[in-house]
Amino acid sequence: MTRRAKNPGREIVFDTETTGFDAKGEDRITEIGCIELIDYLPTGKSFHRYCDPLREVPERVVEITGLTTEFLSGKPLFKDVAQDFLDFIGEAPLIAHNSDFDRGFVNAELGRAGFSQIPTPRFVDTLKMARAKFPGSPATLDALCKRFDISLASRDKHGAITDSILLAEVYLELSGGRARRLGLDDFGSKPLQDTGRRAAPQRPAPLPLCVTHAEKTAHEAFIESLGDSSIWRKFRRI
Repeated sequence: MTRRAKNPGREIVFDTETTGFDAKGEDRITEIGCIELIDYLPTGKSFHRYCDPLREVPERVVEITGLTTEFLSGKPLFKDVAQDFLDFIGEAPLIAHNSDFDRGFVNAELGRAGFSQIPTPRFVDTLKMARAKFPGSPATLDALCKRFDISLASRDKHGAITDSILLAEVYLELSGGRARRLGLDDFGSKPLQDTGRRAAPQRPAPLPLCVTHAEKTAHEAFIESLGDSSIWRKFRRI
């Protein structure tokens, strides 16, 4: 039997920054950021930690993330923040862009710290969602922000908490957008309730035309002044 989350509407959007791509080798997480969502909307609760990878950060990675070896030196190790991370995410689904990458690093770090790994079905991949919804179109986080008119002003570098905030907005759009935000995602799929009101009966005879003889004469003179080609000659009724 599948264990249900305590709050079915709760989800966690998260992102990691790392020293490279080899989760099972020497690369490590340098930053992890999480945003709590309830019914697709941020609650204001977040989890954010920098982690000392205990190794040099390659210059190319520094250019992308801005996180230097010196800055990260002395920060907590991942194993020291792992329990806080697990407490924050609870049993909620985990939303990530290219989730295979983030899942690989999180589970590798949890395994080294002696914690159980997070099962794959808990992860939701917005990259796969975007490719399914917009086949053949760019599906990077930047590209999706531009598609959905989400400001990138806060993103001069890749950062786990910044990218999580942006991804939360992208995820909302991929899941139905502002119609879902307003609770209108299934509008029209349910029958309208009978309010008990009945349509007003039609008048037995139309109301008389409320145009005076002088107004009608003035209107006719105006139409005549427009010339024979006037389209109004075809449609005038008075």
